[in-house]
Amino acid sequence: MELHFTKYQGTGNDFILLDDRSESFPINDSLIQKLCDRRFGVGADGLILIQNHPDLDYRMVYFNSDGSQSLCGNGSRCGFAFAKSLGIVDVKATFETTDGIHQIKIQDGKIHFKLFDVKEREKINDKEWFVDTGSPHHIVISKDVLEEDIVNQGRKIRNSSTYSRHNGTNVNFAQLLQDRVKIRTYERGVEDETLSCGTGATAVGIMAGELGLESPVRIQTMGGELSVSFKREEDSFTDVWLSGPAEKVFEGSVTI
Repeated sequence: MELHFTKYQGTGNDFILLDDRSESFPINDSLIQKLCDRRFGVGADGLILIQNHPDLDYRMVYFNSDGSQSLCGNGSRCGFAFAKSLGIVDVKATFETTDGIHQIKIQDGKIHFKLFDVKEREKINDKEWFVDTGSPHHIVISKDVLEEDIVNQGRKIRNSSTYSRHNGTNVNFAQLLQDRVKIRTYERGVEDETLSCGTGATAVGIMAGELGLESPVRIQTMGGELSVSFKREEDSFTDVWLSGPAEKVFEGSVTI
């Protein structure tokens, strides 16, 4: 079977995008892992199917590179860019993905993805937080993220028994600067550092809001800059938007 794909990236977080409106893609973990493998496949942090939806603009089915599923902020923005290229949508859309129905739009040249209100957040100690933005995120405040051993430290926290109820957690290392927050991320499901993580950037933006930074918060990832905006309510953060670029890298075909 010949599979046509398009590769997109959002601040270095890269994805294989497939037009699956016929729902003919043979979903299985081993195939997804093979396609996402950077040596023996196309290479990507995740794989995205764009499918028809009976009531909304489209359905986005997201898989991490290991075949597991989760909410993906950068993937959602790339998915919208791909859906636009297919002529499914124009400047805004309503779509369904892993955790429910979301809004997304193009504004000022960037793609803005609306997440659900953030209620679950906890200050663990002076240097650590937990924030759930649709995907779980443990945050470690760092003096210099470039000096951190992201993979080894991240993997230890990711597999901690503390997060067994979440099937593990993503881990973000955040350096608070005057005008932005610099982050690096160990991503669950990829099991390695990624150049960017949208839900992680959002989690760090929410933490920054708790610490007094005003919306929007600039988030500097290893792959580029994202922005997180929100409104602060008594027990939650509402009107939460993640914005940034989403760019086509290349397209091609592979035999599966």
